[in-house]
Amino acid sequence: MPAKALVAAKPKRAYSPPVHRQLAALCLRKGKSGTEVLLVTSSEGRWILPKGWPINGKTPGEAAMQEAWEEGGVKRGKVGRKALGSFIATKVTDHGDEEPCLLDVFEVKVRKTVSDYPEADRRNRIWVSPKEAAEMVTEDGLREILLSV
Repeated sequence: MPAKALVAAKPKRAYSPPVHRQLAALCLRKGKSGTEVLLVTSSEGRWILPKGWPINGKTPGEAAMQEAWEEGGVKRGKVGRKALGSFIATKVTDHGDEEPCLLDVFEVKVRKTVSDYPEADRRNRIWVSPKEAAEMVTEDGLREILLSV
């Protein structure tokens, strides 16, 4: 008697697909001890990459560069055309709901920063090694990207 073929039931989804998309700037410069990464504080005081929503009329890389300017004071830099990587984070909405958000990370080779930028009074910024940055951020996916720099 032939054995019956086993057919696996279609698995239920273990997570919700990302609802939102944001663009982040992984700003890099050459420091005295090697490559340095720019981190800025979020509105809750966590260390993050400059990031924001897509902007009509701008490519994703250009939008990431805009966030680097507004949140970190990156006046000039060269942004990559394609995302260096992506990760999923939890976005808390204005109503307190938690929703998954896909963040595409674009490398920015920083040429010039300034101390007077749009969100200078609302954010702190720091330049640290990629390893230090990975220890300071809370998102596992971002940590992996930082450790690959």
